[in-house]
Amino acid sequence: MAPNIATNTEVDLEGLLEFARPRHKALLLTRRADGSPQASPVTCGVDTRGRIVVSTYPERAKARNARKDARVSVVILSEDFDGPWVQVDGSAEVIDGEDAVEPLVEYFRVIAGEHPDWDEYREAMRRQGKALVRVTPERWGPVATGGFPADRV
Repeated sequence: MAPNIATNTEVDLEGLLEFARPRHKALLLTRRADGSPQASPVTCGVDTRGRIVVSTYPERAKARNARKDARVSVVILSEDFDGPWVQVDGSAEVIDGEDAVEPLVEYFRVIAGEHPDWDEYREAMRRQGKALVRVTPERWGPVATGGFPADRV
């Protein structure tokens, strides 16, 4: 059995978004008040303006931290644990209340497609008090896969 060779593929912004669009599992890293990292496993999507979007509640650590310090990172993962991944660093904004309803509709669309009853969905988002974290990519690493360095196999 041949060993897996690690890869690092540099991508431009469009390549990053193309990689991210079909992948919805990620870790969102925010900063606590003392500067230490706080990681949250999340479901994410890419909105029509190329921002990474995450649904949450306003009182969750990720939302509270992002409001205080907009510098965040998102590690976008593949379905398979050993599949390709990428880290995206960017600035976050947190939207909640009535302002979050339509962005949450877009969030649902980019992840799951059309909802059978958008009015019902909008009402559920209001009732649940949902919020949305939007991350504008500013820097990203290469799309990477794990494995052995090519010179060590």
